[in-house]
Amino acid sequence: MIDVHDADVLVLGAGGAGLCAALHAADASPKLSVAVVVKGLLGRAGCTRMVQGGYNAVLTEPDSLGAHLLDTLRGGGWINDQELVWTLVRESPARVLELEWRYGCFFDRMPDGRIHQKPFAGQTHDRTIHKGDLTGIEIMNRLTEHVIERANVRAFEECRAVELILDDEGRAAGALCLDMRSGRVFALRARATLLAMGGGPTMYKVFACSADKTSDGLALAWRAGLPLRDMEMVQFHPTGLVIPGSLMTGALLEEGLRGAGGHLRNGLGERFMERYDPARTERSTRDRVSRASFMEIQAGRGTDHGAVWIDVSHLGAELVERNFRGMVKRCRDFGRDLAREPVEVGPTAHFMMGGVVIDSECRTAVERLFAAGEDAGGVHGANRLGGNGVGESTVFGGIAGDAMAASVDGRPLARLSSTALDDVARRLSAPLGRTSHADLYELQRRLRDVMWDRVGLVRDAAGLAAAREEIERLDATLETAGVPGGLAFNVAWQDWLNLRNQTAVARLIAASALERRESRGAHYRSDFPDEASGVPVVVQLQRRGDGVAVSIEPVAFTRATPAEGVRASTLVESGD
Repeated sequence: MIDVHDADVLVLGAGGAGLCAALHAADASPKLSVAVVVKGLLGRAGCTRMVQGGYNAVLTEPDSLGAHLLDTLRGGGWINDQELVWTLVRESPARVLELEWRYGCFFDRMPDGRIHQKPFAGQTHDRTIHKGDLTGIEIMNRLTEHVIERANVRAFEECRAVELILDDEGRAAGALCLDMRSGRVFALRARATLLAMGGGPTMYKVFACSADKTSDGLALAWRAGLPLRDMEMVQFHPTGLVIPGSLMTGALLEEGLRGAGGHLRNGLGERFMERYDPARTERSTRDRVSRASFMEIQAGRGTDHGAVWIDVSHLGAELVERNFRGMVKRCRDFGRDLAREPVEVGPTAHFMMGGVVIDSECRTAVERLFAAGEDAGGVHGANRLGGNGVGESTVFGGIAGDAMAASVDGRPLARLSSTALDDVARRLSAPLGRTSHADLYELQRRLRDVMWDRVGLVRDAAGLAAAREEIERLDATLETAGVPGGLAFNVAWQDWLNLRNQTAVARLIAASALERRESRGAHYRSDFPDEASGVPVVVQLQRRGDGVAVSIEPVAFTRATPAEGVRASTLVESGD
């Protein structure tokens, strides 16, 4: 018999989006009960805590909301949902003030007391707010403190959502969850549910995000029948540490190093970005710099370890140690001195720009189900600008919390079928009873290899088709694979569940990448190498039985077009 817990608002995920949603919902009314499900420990799991760089927001002239909008659209290859982008740039300044004045975050200041804003790639103004290079820790610590203080918020730690629950009319009714400590499955029934579980392209061989992020929310959304968009748009960060033989390979050295004037050099000592983007060089966008580094390495101009060098030593050791102390320490842990010598780096899978289709209040196609943060698509288009990620999470997390709180009044809880819940629980635990010769971790390695080699920084039709076939084989083998041990604290079982979700989302990435026959942003097709100049389109995926239905839709230019730029009358005169 599966236990059932009830809440008015259910938040799946506890990064920046999840915690902001929980706080906004809890503060809307002390009568509302809010449940937060976190795969790890509250405030210690997920990717927001790992944010080094900062938070983009327009605070002072000559910067403007229009400039932030246009930078984001240009960086995103013009396939962004422009209303979502406008919501981000309009709300970010107020959210920064909320983080400081309501939740107690403290960002770096200039001598006159104003918030300091540093340069990041792809931006026409210095607008990235930060706390040294440890911004995510500052934000998550303060948000977590406030969540703990709210009497109407309950956290379910070291638990994971394994399936969304829909009622008889197809509306969201909560989630089936697994307590990883005990192996016990339970149901959380709610009047409104938020997907804020983070993306996490950990199906790639080299990745920067937290290892507990395994695209769970995207897989849950797909199985629940939600449409997803732009799944081919996976961001590769250009400066992941290269530490031979270490699992820390891929960990980030953030963009502020390039913004401050850092140089990238190949194994021959050449500043190679002058060949790829002579106007912006190292301050080019992440997609261009990552691809340039990859191509240099592939051409045999990398280091002995298949990397390139980042060098900030010319800025002076004192400045580097003062402004980038987190990264200096990280490098020294591995015998590298970032302040005084070049350090080997390479591209690393970092962020999912695609995701669930949402509106400006985070509503999805399934009634009573919301999505925010990396589970949602549309804000970043084909390439995310550094500093826009944590802004997206906190802005849309807060919006989702407000919208959910406003929607639950008088709404009854759904009736759940214990038989249906038991059936799902049995399917999830099926690997525990199987005897199979399939090696779970060999399957994981094969998935990561094929995604890196075939669906990575440079793609083509033949490679993508081969990748789809390999992913299908892996998925079929996984469904028959067994894992040893019992229910409680079973790491292998958790990894089987992780791989199930990673494989499902990898299949969607490959399908969408095969459909987009152009090079745009992070999606580079060597068989269509010219940068896209045609009408920007969105690639949307919808589940059809066990298959994938693909549709192509033109982008709605509601705020600006590539030709005309920002329409000042829309952005300024209307006061919107």
